[in-house]
Amino acid sequence: MSKATDAHLPGKVWLVGAGPGAVDLLTLRAAKLLAEADVVLHDALIGEEVLALATRAKRIPVGKRCGRHSTAQRFINQQLVHAARSHAVVVRLKGGDPMLFGRAQEEMDALAEAGIDYEVVSGITAASAACAQLRVSLTRRGLSRSVALLTPRAGAGENPSQALRTNADVPTLALYMASHESMAIAHELMEYGRAPDTPVAIIENASLPSSRECLTTLSVLAARPVSELLGTEGPPEGAVLVMLGEVFREMLAQRIDQFEPLAQHAPHAA
Repeated sequence: MSKATDAHLPGKVWLVGAGPGAVDLLTLRAAKLLAEADVVLHDALIGEEVLALATRAKRIPVGKRCGRHSTAQRFINQQLVHAARSHAVVVRLKGGDPMLFGRAQEEMDALAEAGIDYEVVSGITAASAACAQLRVSLTRRGLSRSVALLTPRAGAGENPSQALRTNADVPTLALYMASHESMAIAHELMEYGRAPDTPVAIIENASLPSSRECLTTLSVLAARPVSELLGTEGPPEGAVLVMLGEVFREMLAQRIDQFEPLAQHAPHAA
């Protein structure tokens, strides 16, 4: 591994988006940096195919999983600073895009405070990959001129219900990291005026062969957990995105899965 050239001249940290999962959806810049990396600190759901591109790097898992042991953000920040002070190329590999629900700002602030140079490499976020796989545009003339990306995960002093209330009438919603709270979220959205028959698309592991999909309605989502709708035993293992809006109405009519959840489904062939 290459060391930083001088004890007083730290290496550089790259906050890299790993995209939704499929290795061929990485950007060229991301793949190049992984090949050059000395150290890669990576999220929990990064696939082995993507990690395998870091052929010369020390790989350090620093993932966060709901309901499981997770790495504290403060520790991750410290690890990044420490790695940059002893190695030239440090990659912080995040699922999707680093700047969307990835706590990138906290890491950038920690690096800046420590005097460490950093750069961000964008990745494809889950909502983009999911709508591409479903072949449904999140925006559509006459139906949806705006999209809101939300998560129920909240920090100390934050109220996740406020974001739902504020965005309940946005034509298309994409809910990240919401599978565990999906029933409560569906109830809240209906309380805030969303129609019970609003189409809902649920997708796990968008872009991967292991992907699962379900088309249903908001009222059904309020009554049944995501694991049941996807036909999984226990909580889904992969990243789950819950999307809703009239843009999914046509697909809902063709493939409603209210009573017989869709079986495991591979992404459409190109």
